[in-house]
This record gives sequence, structure tokens and C-alpha cells, in this order.
Amino acid sequence: MANDSSRLRISAVNDVVRIDFVDRDILDEATIRQIGQDIQRKLEPMTAPKVLMCFGVVEHLSSAALGTLITVNSLVKKKGGTLRLAEIRPEILEVFYITKLNKHFSIDESAEAALKALA
Repeated sequence: MANDSSRLRISAVNDVVRIDFVDRDILDEATIRQIGQDIQRKLEPMTAPKVLMCFGVVEHLSSAALGTLITVNSLVKKKGGTLRLAEIRPEILEVFYITKLNKHFSIDESAEAALKALA
């Protein structure tokens, strides 16, 4: 089930869809739009998807990227699923707290913790 789009690495871990970002910088609008479309295409046919998004390599995230995360979160919730974010660098995590987005997302320190929570 591994699918290597240019911006994402999507794989299955048991019944969880794991999405790893490939780029260090998620700033460009065309890139963000592509990421959003790739994720929506993957989740569209699913019922109650369990989704883990890992930000391990991400160093910079634009506000447009945050908007895409909100859209993905809404899609997952509408389908009765669960989205967890993991491996977010402290400087990016700070943006989640400043914007109060931390109240809308389940954020785990590690992918392992997130997978355990989704099990």
C-alpha cells in the first residue's frame, strides 16, 4: 500500500494510514495544495479512517499548511475517524499553541505513542 507521491510517504501500519512528510519546508502554495489533494484522495473511499501524520523532517510550516491540516482533520472527523499528529518540532509546536490549534488536534511526541493511541 506504500504510495510515494513527491511530497508524502503514505503507508499502512496495521489499520492506520501513516503519512510522513518528505519536505523540510512546507511553504509553497502549490505544494500545500498537492499535499491536501493527495491526502483527500487517499481518505475519500475510507470509512472511519485512523490517520497518523508525522512531521519528523519538517522544519518550516506556513499558515496555508495549517489550513490544509484543519481541512484534513474535518474530513477525518466527518468520516468518523481519528487524526493524530506526531514528531512536531518544538518551534512548530509553538505555533500550534499560539494559534490554539493544539486544542483541535491530538498531538503525540512520537509516532509510536500515536500508533498506540490509535490502536
